[in-house]
Amino acid sequence: MKDARILGPDPAIADWAAAALPVAQAALAAADLRAGGTWAVGLDLLDNDSTGAVAGVALPWDAFGLTPVPLHRAQLSTVHPGYPRPDPGEAESANRYRLTRDAAHLDGLLPTGPARHRMIKEPHAWILGLPLTDNPAAPLVVWQGSAAILRKALTAALAPHPPQTWADIDVTDAYTTARKRIFATCARVELPVRRGQATLLHRLCLHGVAPWGDNPDPTPRIIAYFRPQLTSVQDWLAPHQVTGRADPASRRACAPCEGRVRADRP
Repeated sequence: MKDARILGPDPAIADWAAAALPVAQAALAAADLRAGGTWAVGLDLLDNDSTGAVAGVALPWDAFGLTPVPLHRAQLSTVHPGYPRPDPGEAESANRYRLTRDAAHLDGLLPTGPARHRMIKEPHAWILGLPLTDNPAAPLVVWQGSAAILRKALTAALAPHPPQTWADIDVTDAYTTARKRIFATCARVELPVRRGQATLLHRLCLHGVAPWGDNPDPTPRIIAYFRPQLTSVQDWLAPHQVTGRADPASRRACAPCEGRVRADRP
């Protein structure tokens, strides 16, 4: 698949996940739950170091085919049985979007200001997901071919403006129009993974999280996510996969609601 790959299983990935799990579980014990008590964003919760090592176990960069860069503390996206349910006082449309569109979103866009205009505030190099539990429920969902559509749409929207201003340009219309096209023309693909595997996503891939469904396993689905940040929107929109320089101080979360990379989407 062009926009996402499943890596492994690999013993080195499994060793890292096994070391990370108890650290993650301790950190998640006090985490707030959303989506009717079925999802924790887990923003910057994993106590890894800047190399990705946790509990003395190194992140196996060679298993991912990635150039090592400084990393932020991983997000621990945690989904519980019954996901998603509506939050009290939440608009019905918000939970419907989770149910019918997997809370599809593009990481890196932030809703800015009172009007919540979408702007590219967090251009990142890639998205790496590492399952810590061995439960494939609520899998990651991607729309195959979406990266090319989003790159073309956002590049066209930004073209009239100087590149140094691109992070401050409203791309809401271009994004929502491109997303509608993706829903209409791109294949929706679920990527269930188990501990010892990993998912590597193209940074411009539209993706989301499928509902829990009828999986009887009560074990929460925990995935650690890394998204090292690039230094410019130009690099983010480049046709090649730039690994770039990470900015570990400026990270948000991968979660299920349309819009920003923030603490309200799995």
